[in-house]
Amino acid sequence: MRFSVRLIQHLGSPRDIINLGILADKAGFDQAWFPSDKFMYNAWSIIAALAENTDNIVVGANGTEPYAISPGEIAVFMATLDHLSQGRVAIGFGMHTEKMVNWLGYDTSDRLQRIREAVELMRRVWRGDNAQFDGEVYHWSDQCYLRFKAFRERIPIYISGFADDDLELSGEIGDGSLPMVTPPESAELMTRRILKGVRKAGKSPDDFDVCGCAWFSISESGEGTQTDTLKDILAYFGHYMDEEALATVGLSRAHFAETQRLVDAGDYDGARAAVTQEMTKLAVVGSPKDAIAKIEMLAEAGVTQVSIGGPLGPDPGAAIRLIGEQVIPYFR
Repeated sequence: MRFSVRLIQHLGSPRDIINLGILADKAGFDQAWFPSDKFMYNAWSIIAALAENTDNIVVGANGTEPYAISPGEIAVFMATLDHLSQGRVAIGFGMHTEKMVNWLGYDTSDRLQRIREAVELMRRVWRGDNAQFDGEVYHWSDQCYLRFKAFRERIPIYISGFADDDLELSGEIGDGSLPMVTPPESAELMTRRILKGVRKAGKSPDDFDVCGCAWFSISESGEGTQTDTLKDILAYFGHYMDEEALATVGLSRAHFAETQRLVDAGDYDGARAAVTQEMTKLAVVGSPKDAIAKIEMLAEAGVTQVSIGGPLGPDPGAAIRLIGEQVIPYFR
């Protein structure tokens, strides 16, 4: 089992987030992801700063999408950062959520073909090919090629998405997949969808990295883990979750209707107050021992990398240290 940390805006200032990433590097985490959410801290700024201030950890943006940002721009940024980091980058690419893209006026009905073509174009650019292309979505001229040699010809692409077809596509064309496993009980459902695509492409599941993104809030004793940050995350993102995934713990999107209404109205305090104990089933909450039990569940379901994110704990730095000292060694 590999481990990554998912650093989100809720954890503090950009400098606070970079410091947590530095701590994760020292604690033995394999990767650090920062979500590319609209109108929140810019993911590219965060991962560039993190790459420059760490030694071993792989850094990447999760949920970078091909609507607001051209795949050509993404390919050049990643190739540049790959040079700066000496090969320590990956990208989480695809539809983190359709709703956030819709805010900007984009119709996402072509998302599968757009993602498929964008992935092919980025890989052509990194290989040093002329990426002239006439597809269903993209039409590139013969001037679309990299004006410097890439550090690597293939930067790992992890495809993100929520729907069945997104997850199947991730298995088919990705080097890895970034499914939300919220709750952890839904992991088997997610991996089954992903591996359908892996097998469709004739790839071996043994060579594919399923990076399950879970929300964690842990402390040494398990006390104090029902934090305001956890509630904020549940209130803001709960209604985005897959209905079948929610059903594995007896929930549905209807349970999050009130929190969604309050978030949409800008009443974040009210949304936090509306979070129920039942909703916390989406997260891994408690002590390192509790975390180990849930991660074993993920491993059994076919997850090969666990992305520990969300609030982390009442003290995020202490939670990172605990995972580095007690959780990661257990699986190694």
